Amino acid sequence: MKQQPLKIKESSEVVSKKDYDTLLGKYEDLERQLTEIKRLIFGSKRERFVGVTSDQLALFDTQKQEGTTSEEQIHYTREKSKKKNKAKRQLIPSHLPRIEEIIEPKDIESGAKKIGEEITEILEYNPAKIYVRRIVRPKYTQPSKQSITIAELPSLPLPKSNAGASLLAQIMVDKFVNHLPFYRQIQILKRQKLTLSDATITGWFNATTTLITPLYQVLEKQVLQSSYLQADESPIKVQDHHKKGKLHTGYHWVYHAPVEGLVLFKYDPSRSSKAPATFLQNYSGTLQTDGYKVYYNLPIQGTVKSLSCMAHARRYFEKALDQDPSRATYVLQQIQYLYAIERKAKDKGIDLATKSRYRSLYSKAILNRLRKWLEEHRNKTLPKSSIGRAFAYSLNLWDSLIAYIENPLYNIDNNLIENAIRPLALGRKNYLFAGSHSAAQKAAMMYSLFATCKINNIEPFSWLHNTLKVIADYSVLDLHLLLPNSKP
Repeated sequence: MKQQPLKIKESSEVVSKKDYDTLLGKYEDLERQLTEIKRLIFGSKRERFVGVTSDQLALFDTQKQEGTTSEEQIHYTREKSKKKNKAKRQLIPSHLPRIEEIIEPKDIESGAKKIGEEITEILEYNPAKIYVRRIVRPKYTQPSKQSITIAELPSLPLPKSNAGASLLAQIMVDKFVNHLPFYRQIQILKRQKLTLSDATITGWFNATTTLITPLYQVLEKQVLQSSYLQADESPIKVQDHHKKGKLHTGYHWVYHAPVEGLVLFKYDPSRSSKAPATFLQNYSGTLQTDGYKVYYNLPIQGTVKSLSCMAHARRYFEKALDQDPSRATYVLQQIQYLYAIERKAKDKGIDLATKSRYRSLYSKAILNRLRKWLEEHRNKTLPKSSIGRAFAYSLNLWDSLIAYIENPLYNIDNNLIENAIRPLALGRKNYLFAGSHSAAQKAAMMYSLFATCKINNIEPFSWLHNTLKVIADYSVLDLHLLLPNSKP
């Protein structure tokens, strides 16, 4: 049987321009969502954009002489060496301890004279070992005093426990720096012939966090005293007895004081404005955040100046490269010029006054030019398209986005606090969730102290070990001296 051709009924209905624009907007929005999904699945996670010419990197160099330039062709010959460069062995750091091993030659004659020596340095590793610290305190009777004398027991972090400061410090570092859940640590200790139950190691964790809670409170007070803070938040799954069989999504709210070198994590079950409003209730200063709306117009008693993040604005345009490469590339180039200025200032180590002057001379001009261009091209884009969203994000936050040029202490972006949050993201992949809301806050305490160690280049185990040995005997008024940013 011959197949009949399909008949399509033509419609005489005319679509209005308004309906057409609506359908086109929906199409652009779906296309944007599809592009973002493809990027998440197949694309690179890097946001690096290459497009700045070398001329833009010479802002801090000696000014070039003005005048006409002429082109000159240079011809030269170069001989290629057939020998490949040998890889150079990296020097062993001088601060590492040395254990010397002397090997004398065999059958050396009597009266031989030493004329020198050959030294070979090899890196070795001594694996961690569990040992027992046995404290013996002899007792003495003193007939003249008719009493018994015994030495005082040294201060212990957990007097009613048999866990020493070094073991407690290593457990905390392994959990929150090396991202090893407690059950994995139990397995590692078991291979060293030490069997611990989950209840024991959890009890040590709870007791240790209770011991350092006063230090965490001092850290919180010092963060709130800073005149310039960066803020961000990150989710964490939490077991909640009110939701049987389900995990609750709570949030670690993170605050970073760049000038003082302090980081504070605070846990809250929600992502509402209540969390930052409660913490910043009496705060006055500058707060740098991304575009999350809860940070703006907080119901607090203090006065807060808003500062936005240029990296988040750049991210929007980077996502729009596939959809509108011409406009997105132009904006990304301008932003890269701004970062070139910041990078040059950091590399040259210039003082704050010079940094402020160069921002005023160069960055301000770039920002003024960019704003004018954005306003001219905004109406040429669809609001729900990727490029339209990028335009809207930047222009809506423009005043707070460019406010960093007002003070040389301000950073161009929020990347420092995102770096501080990264250990939390790595930890989530390993231990998956916190056992309770209380445990999530205790984790926030440890992340705060270890993140502060990291940005101050302090070795976390040594710091926590020394802190646990002395904190029980420290005066409350002197606790700030134990913080990782404290200078001896």
